[in-house]
Amino acid sequence: MATENKNLSHYNKAEIPDAKAMRFGLVVSEWNNQITEPLFQGAYEALLNCGALATNIIRWNVPGSFELTYGCKKMMKTHTLDAVIAIGSVIRGETSHFDYVCSATADGIKDLNVLFDTPVIFCVLTDNTIQQAKDRSGGKHGNKGTEAAIAAIKMAVLDDMGHKV
Repeated sequence: MATENKNLSHYNKAEIPDAKAMRFGLVVSEWNNQITEPLFQGAYEALLNCGALATNIIRWNVPGSFELTYGCKKMMKTHTLDAVIAIGSVIRGETSHFDYVCSATADGIKDLNVLFDTPVIFCVLTDNTIQQAKDRSGGKHGNKGTEAAIAAIKMAVLDDMGHKV
């Protein structure tokens, strides 16, 4: 398991660019909100901790993870942002619905990264159980939202050559 010995919330603030002048969008799935709310909080708090201003963080809610792609695209078209974080949680059930939603969501967010110049960070948990999701949204493995916020800051400062500005 990739997160077995890793806490997703650990980062060295001294190694993270100052986010004071950056603008971020967070698109949050309402489905499985007992998971997506802690993910949002982890991302929001990490952005603030790294210097982002609360007034430069925009949050939109969408019904589910499948709708994250459209929400992110619409947000990028209506706001000038340095990065967007797509926050969702899909938990395996008894049908193949899980596979379709996970695949479509991952492909959709990948497509946004190919089509637009604003990085879209994949903060969508795809777990087999609710406990696994809890462990990654503030539980024993930390918070994937925190990790996504750090990735968003780092991606926002890449120049055309792929180097940090």
